[in-house]
Amino acid sequence: MSIIRKRSAAHKTYVPENARDNQYLLAEFPLSPQLLADLNKPIAQVDSYNSASKASPYYYVYHNLCEIFFSLAKEMSITNGLLIANDKLARVRFSNEMHQWQTNQQILFYYNPMQHSVSKAFCDPDKQAKKITLLFLASGEDLRLNAAKFHQKIATFLNTFANKIALPAKQIRFRDHQHLTFDLFAKEKYQSESIAHKLRPIAIRYGSQGTVLPAEVTSLTYVVVNFELSPSVINTVQVDKQSSDPFNPLYTFLTDKFSESAKKYNLNNGALIANGLVPIVRWSLHEISANMGELQMLGYNPNKGSCGLISKWNPKELVENFQLVFVATSDNESKYGYGSFVNQIRAALNLFCEKLDLDPKADEVIVRIHQHIAYDT
Repeated sequence: MSIIRKRSAAHKTYVPENARDNQYLLAEFPLSPQLLADLNKPIAQVDSYNSASKASPYYYVYHNLCEIFFSLAKEMSITNGLLIANDKLARVRFSNEMHQWQTNQQILFYYNPMQHSVSKAFCDPDKQAKKITLLFLASGEDLRLNAAKFHQKIATFLNTFANKIALPAKQIRFRDHQHLTFDLFAKEKYQSESIAHKLRPIAIRYGSQGTVLPAEVTSLTYVVVNFELSPSVINTVQVDKQSSDPFNPLYTFLTDKFSESAKKYNLNNGALIANGLVPIVRWSLHEISANMGELQMLGYNPNKGSCGLISKWNPKELVENFQLVFVATSDNESKYGYGSFVNQIRAALNLFCEKLDLDPKADEVIVRIHQHIAYDT
């Protein structure tokens, strides 16, 4: 192999051919007093709705908003559009069975892009939402190849939608989320083939296809890895159930092994989350680590370099699983993309799994590579 080809290969990461691909777009805007006043008006053909619903204070607001949203979606052939007006965080995952699951703070959407379509609203006519969230799920084949086209289609939709509800410019926060999900040990289990990815930044990928993003776009690349906290791992250390903090030795052990593995491969920007909360990673001007109910918020600015490795756990409680989070900085982006960065992570994960004595043929370690962008439109 020539030197050029070796260098090119080093900047690619290889994922199993059965890796699951997802793309979804979020558009968020505040439900301002002016917008409330504009939407809170009786409309024609409301007799089909029961009088109790119409008596609710925000019935007309949400009904009118849904009418405009779903009518325009149908007109523009958008088959996977959802309206969320309950201030819950939308999360999307691949599944061969389509369903939605709500908690106090989240709505989880499970679907298969090749099979499912859904148009649905989530709102309570008795409660005023602080913001409206529009969710668009990509569908069909080759999601990454067609991501720019889908992004542009939804951007056009949002421009028309904003005009229809008289929403001022730059009021919509537009987010594009993409991830690849796979089992770290897929090759050992299934002898599956691999597909090469350079993981170029979204802005560069889109630009090569003629979709130019605003200059003020923020971007973030990170990897979240989910581990089951199995009995074999728990039994690695002595757990004194009579102690006031019985699981402190276990989480200390995991933190030490995480730190050793990450630092060996020059990964100095990440977290171990073992407190039962869901890690949510966001671009932030300043570093953030905060518990918010069900969520562990982690804020990073990729342009400010590494923030170090942190660990979050509750020594009094044993969790069922834990996550490792690795966040890319601008230093991790080569002219090819983030492939080399992901290879560093995979090397660190293999070492971490060895330290935990995991069995590649039996244990499952789910790796999810995230690429996000966001801007105001």
